[in-house]
Parts: sequence; C-alpha cells; structure tokens
Amino acid sequence: MLGEVYMQSFRVPRYNYRAQFGPDPDELIRRIKCMILDGRYILSDEVERFEIDFAKFIGVRFARGVNTGTDALALAMRVIGIGPGSEVITQANTFNATVAAIELVGAQPILVDAEDGSFLMDQGQAEVAITERTRAIIPVHLYGKPTPMTPLLDIARNAELSIIEDAAQAHGARWDGRCVGSFGRLACFSFHPSKNLAAAGDAGAVVTDDQDLAFALSCHRALGQAGQNDHILAGLNTKLDSIQAVILSWKLDKLEEWNEGRGRVAKGYREQLVDLPVSFQSSSPNETHVYHLFQLRTVRRDQLLAHLRSKGVDAVIRYPVPIHLQPAFQRWKWKLGQFPIAERLATELVALPIRPDMEAWEVDYVAECTRDFFQK
Repeated sequence: MLGEVYMQSFRVPRYNYRAQFGPDPDELIRRIKCMILDGRYILSDEVERFEIDFAKFIGVRFARGVNTGTDALALAMRVIGIGPGSEVITQANTFNATVAAIELVGAQPILVDAEDGSFLMDQGQAEVAITERTRAIIPVHLYGKPTPMTPLLDIARNAELSIIEDAAQAHGARWDGRCVGSFGRLACFSFHPSKNLAAAGDAGAVVTDDQDLAFALSCHRALGQAGQNDHILAGLNTKLDSIQAVILSWKLDKLEEWNEGRGRVAKGYREQLVDLPVSFQSSSPNETHVYHLFQLRTVRRDQLLAHLRSKGVDAVIRYPVPIHLQPAFQRWKWKLGQFPIAERLATELVALPIRPDMEAWEVDYVAECTRDFFQK
C-alpha cells in the first residue's frame, strides 16, 4: 500500500520496487516462507549460494555477505590490519559511510578532491597525499561510473599500498572489460534498497581473490569464530541475512539487463538535454557506466529541482554537504574551500529519476520539464 502511494505521488518516480520482483513473485515468497518455517535464518545455504554466484559475477574467487555496505568497508580494513595510527586516502565527494568506516576502525581519513569532469578521485592528489602512515586507498566508483583503475593500481603498487574499492554504487560497472570489485585487494558492495542490485532492507558484501582474507572475513563477521565456540579473534556480528540472500539471488540474473536499461535512460537524457546550459559526468570508451544515479550539473540546481518536483518528477539531491563540512568529522579540522570541486559538485548536481523499467514517455517527460525550465 505504501509503495502504491509513493508511486502515485509522482508522475515519474525514482523507485519501482514491485517491478524488481517480476510479474509473479509467488515462487520467491514460497521460498522465503519455507526458510522461515524451517529456521534457516543465519548463514544458511542460501547465503553461501548467493556468495558463490556474486563472486562469479564480479570475477573474483570469494564473496562474504555482511549486514551493510558500511560494515563491508570496516571489515575490509580490519582484515588487512588497518587501525589506529593508519591513514587511508579517499575522496571528499563521497557518501558519509566511506569515511565513517575509516574512523570506525580507528584510522585517519585523508581526503583528496574530485576531478571536475568525472566526479571521481583526483589520482594525482591521492599520490601526493601518501605518507609513511598510509595503508590503503579507497577509490569510490561514484554514481555507477568506474574509477580508472590502471593508473591507481600503479600508484598503489609503487607505494606498497592496498586498494579497497568502494563499489557500493557500481554493481556490474566495468573498466577495461573487467567488473569493478575485481581490481583491488578487496572490494565492498552495498545492497541497500536504492542500489542497482537491491535487497529488501540493508545488506552488503566484501569480495576478494585472496583465500586467507576470505577466511579472515568469515571469522570477523561471525564474532571471531573459526568454528563453533572456536573464537580466534575479537570479531563483529555482521552476517548477511538469509532472507536477503535469497532475494538478492532472485534478482542477480536480471542485473545485467537492468544495467542496460539504466544505460538506455541515461542515453535518452544526454541526447535530449545536450544543448542546454548543463553538463554530465564525463564518459570514457574504456568504461561501462551503470548509472546508479544520473547526475545533471547546473548552477541553477536548486531552482531546477523545485521546478521538476512541482511537475511530478522525483528528482533529488544527493550529498548536498560534502564530507569535510559535515559535523561528524569536525575533529579533522577540514575547512571550507579546502576541496573546491567537491564543494561545487555539492551545490550543482541534481539526480534525475533513473530506473531500468522507465518507459520512453517518462524519459521524454523529464527532459521536456527540464527544457521548459531553461527556456523560461
């Protein structure tokens, strides 16, 4: 009922959760019912099956499901020994969780600015920011656009650092034909309901090619247990829920098709809005962007947002306050003007609705409303 109210409140909504389950979800509901009645709640066969299939999809050997994408980032750092005294480099224009996870393990976040065109990490600044305390770099594949990994891997290799990919928004995105998540020592995913691959609640995963790290992740997520009552370290309790695992498995086979659908919507927006005083996240021939968000950039962002929403278009602002200006991180004494591109992006980006099931008339309507605003 609530979903129906949401859908009806916008002519072009951002989400259509019902469409993600297909025309007949009865078989999925039957599976969930059996799991509940049988007591298959924690690290069941359904979790293992999803982990195997998701690792295969990404192109790595191992995946370990956890509660959230934030837990995934924290566990990835814990298993490679990042903690107090360590520095971790990431970008200023990311979601709070990227930097919060660094603090949660006791390390110091070191921010660098974004590139003006790609909105991704400025890798030149990242290289300059490396010190003797740096232990890892966390590039964020932001909005579904893959970070160019080849130069960043060279930087990390030369400085003997680990790369932990934040792929929370980039399920199925590719750089040079390889899925993001397959480049770093570890990579972290979120399956929040807003993501391209969405659970029906919170969920996350860490992936890796390293068998020892996979074992460590299994222990860390399960209260430090290597086996029943065999606690070998002080771990957390952060396991992928079995019901969420079966839901994610139900959707995984459709992910490539859905990403292609998002690409078609993005192409429609770009073609219809190209002659307006706006810009888009840059593109590269080496990448496959999966458009978790379609960001339109304009200095008249707030006025455009109000106009679109008044017309029934569920546009939204993501990350209106950059990390370095958030109260949560005041202890690091970052200042206004320190990361100017991140600050500009925070005031100039508006996310247009993008769903794989969007019909052509919806794309046309959003474009028409946007054009009307600029032609006033």
